[in-house]
Amino acid sequence: MKKLLLAAAAFSALTSAAVQAPAQNAASQAEKLRDAALKDDVAWDIMEGLTTEIGPRLAGTEAEARARDWAVRKLKSLGFANVHIETYDMPVWVRGEERAEIVSPFPQKLAVTALGNSGATPVEGIAAEVVGFDSLADLEAAADARVRGKIVFVTHSMTRTQDGSQYGYYGAVRRTGPSVASRKGAAAIVIRSIGTDKRRNPHTGVQMWAQGVTPIPAGALSIPDAEQLQRMLKRGKPVTMRLALTPRNIGMRQSGNVIAEVPGTDRNAGIVLIGGHLDSWDLGTGAFDNAAGVAITAAAAKRIMDAGRPRRTIRVVWFGAEEVGGNGSKAYRAAHGNESIVFVSESDFGADRVWRIEPGMAAANAPIVDRVAALLAPLGISRTTLPASAGADLGDWVRAGVAAIDLQQDGTRYFDLHHTPDDTLDKVDPEQLRQNVAAWTAMLSVVANAREPIERRPAAAAAQ
Repeated sequence: MKKLLLAAAAFSALTSAAVQAPAQNAASQAEKLRDAALKDDVAWDIMEGLTTEIGPRLAGTEAEARARDWAVRKLKSLGFANVHIETYDMPVWVRGEERAEIVSPFPQKLAVTALGNSGATPVEGIAAEVVGFDSLADLEAAADARVRGKIVFVTHSMTRTQDGSQYGYYGAVRRTGPSVASRKGAAAIVIRSIGTDKRRNPHTGVQMWAQGVTPIPAGALSIPDAEQLQRMLKRGKPVTMRLALTPRNIGMRQSGNVIAEVPGTDRNAGIVLIGGHLDSWDLGTGAFDNAAGVAITAAAAKRIMDAGRPRRTIRVVWFGAEEVGGNGSKAYRAAHGNESIVFVSESDFGADRVWRIEPGMAAANAPIVDRVAALLAPLGISRTTLPASAGADLGDWVRAGVAAIDLQQDGTRYFDLHHTPDDTLDKVDPEQLRQNVAAWTAMLSVVANAREPIERRPAAAAAQ
């Protein structure tokens, strides 16, 4: 009997060791890949090439088309499989002349840019009295008679945060302010740029006209100029502005998503879907937003690929037309929504270091999150109970219950650069960029090779 017990104990120990060994080997491999990525040059090479050889990449334009062709060549040269473009049509808006000046009582020029989908003034511009509001709520509460025929100015008090959490709230000034002003009969609207810098660089960004609303000229003033206008209005004298914005709609044009894969060994294990967006606004060269995101995710996927085939296929998507309403993500989901995509994650918050992991996996997959968190801790990355959202391009998948992990980047200076002429390559810190690649490499190594199934969450819970 004693011999039987000893034999059983020995068998149990051997079985336990056999189970633990692959997990230990996987962790060791992930650590090696993570540490090697701290010397990564692939992400910088992608960013440098895209911003130098293509530059600004406004959705639906010839520049975005060149970017797609460039992306195909680059991804093929890096060794990815199944590299191709999936196109779709979309309405396209392009920028024109942009001028603003105070006519009276304190004549001077102001730095202004048109918001996406802005209506146009005549070529010579319009001149009207300015009526100011300290918030979107104040504009919404104003009597129509106070606004009718005037140029509305709306300010706000957005400040810097590490997680960029104020953007959602204060961004409503840009997203819905123009429609509110139009409904009230305004001749035009200018807003304080949705940003946190103090440079004379206005921030553009999309706004969508509410159904039935007539487009009016809609622009953003640089933050110093918005503060200047506030001071003028506080002096109690009527302020007249001349505003010229001449954008135009050029009809339906082609945009598209660029797709590449690292083929997995187990077709039944599902697909890991990652990426960022290829398009950018047209004022800068789109380095932070979002050459960084496509570069980080592709560089990490390449590191996994070069180490051998993962269990799950990793699919990298460089989405088109994110900035103007997420056309690319909608087209992709319509085409691929029925595929076995088990995990999603996006990089779209600049190039500064990852500082926090936000999990979005079923309770049964808590060990996967634990393994990821353990690998990221040496990079100075902590975990939180805040749920993953997967960003603008992949958020719909999360809301439908697909698993996700967000690697939250430090956004302290992100809204200094966001949608401005200053969004250029020189603002990127190569060391912080490498830390991003290391974090993504470690996360992908765990998720793509996890032996356990990756479970879905209830859609309602995922949306909370």
